[in-house]
Amino acid sequence: MPAEILKISRDQPDPAVLKRAADLIRRGEVVGVPTDTLYGLAADPFNLAAVERVFRIKGRAETKALPILIASLEQVPVLAREVPEVFQRMVKAFWPGALTVIVDASDRIPFKVTGNTGRIALRWPKCPAVCELILQVDGPVTGTSANLSGFPPCSSAAQVAKQLGDRLPLILDAGETGRTMPSTIIDLRHGEWHIVREGAIPEADILRALA
Repeated sequence: MPAEILKISRDQPDPAVLKRAADLIRRGEVVGVPTDTLYGLAADPFNLAAVERVFRIKGRAETKALPILIASLEQVPVLAREVPEVFQRMVKAFWPGALTVIVDASDRIPFKVTGNTGRIALRWPKCPAVCELILQVDGPVTGTSANLSGFPPCSSAAQVAKQLGDRLPLILDAGETGRTMPSTIIDLRHGEWHIVREGAIPEADILRALA
């Protein structure tokens, strides 16, 4: 059965549409959602059945961690162990935005979400629609890209429907994201950092922010 597609404003989302999506996520379903970069798959990271569903929908290797989207810095202590000072400087400069930061996961996070690494990738996106959804869910959601593994990422709901439309109950359609690049991923270890994937935020911008 093809996914239901509901139009939503990126900046002023309809609460009724968000409630529909949040109800599905709380029930363990996976929903296609817009972000400030590309479309993602939102599910409850604390629900192992939902996490397994995300891996199955994407055909994603279970050794790859699932990125997590948050809507406030207050959610970080629930998801991560004590973070280094450089984390605070990075997120102050780039959150909300297109920066994903990998840190040690807290004991509350299912090991499967971390790709069995004990590490977790966090991002606070600059997208009111998905942030309001997180608030309605009353917790973080997964944020892995909404595409089949090995296929191009999706910048529109139509592209998500083409790749995954028969695998999802709902896709929120906020139009084209206007982005072709994913978030930049930074790995923090022992107070040091390195770029895992250079995306929407170039390395030069990070160096300037930390200077």
